[in-house]
Amino acid sequence: MPSFTGFPKGRLRTTPIPAQFFSELLPEIDHLGELKVTLYTIWKLDRMEGDVRYLRRQDYAEDERFMGGLAAHSLQAQAVLDDALERAVGRGSLLRLEAEADGQKEAYYFLNTPRGRAAVEAVDKGSWKPSPEGLPAANLAQERPNIFRLYEENIGPLTPLMADILRQAEADYPTEWLEDAVSVAVERNARNWRYVEAVLRAWKEKGKDEQDRRDAKKDRRRYDEGEFADFIEH
Repeated sequence: MPSFTGFPKGRLRTTPIPAQFFSELLPEIDHLGELKVTLYTIWKLDRMEGDVRYLRRQDYAEDERFMGGLAAHSLQAQAVLDDALERAVGRGSLLRLEAEADGQKEAYYFLNTPRGRAAVEAVDKGSWKPSPEGLPAANLAQERPNIFRLYEENIGPLTPLMADILRQAEADYPTEWLEDAVSVAVERNARNWRYVEAVLRAWKEKGKDEQDRRDAKKDRRRYDEGEFADFIEH
């Protein structure tokens, strides 16, 4: 079994879990698959956008890393998933509804929250129905913070003007560059977008020198004493 190396330094992306989960659900859940499915649902729905959020069975099944944690073999993992979903629905932590999509019935899973209950009620009344295509969401193996969350977690509150600037930056630079530039800002105690933008522009104009970034001494001199020094809070 691989050893967990620990959580890294700095501000980490987190997933909010209601305290009621620990006081009421956790003591009662006695099945590992159900626990994993419940936590995974909370995590995945948190990474979606929009007022109404839900998962289809295939949204669980298509995440290879998650399924690999349920069982070693694919068929066994599928069976564990179905059992775990059934247990979570039976316990009431998840809500399930079946709606017709393209002539076939599809199962949709909602977290048992006010929004989840309202969505199920809306379907029952015929005033809303979920999309058969599902909603965009991250998988465990590919999760990357979107630019808004990256900014909020490392730099500061998001304003409408800043949101427009970040959208443009996302169109102008690769995701890896954005993440690396924010990391440089955090390391150099320069938590402001002007600094991040200056780093990005320099990489675009002069090239992103990975070897130089790996050299700690050069890196410190470059950012503390060089062209970005005015943006750093000493």
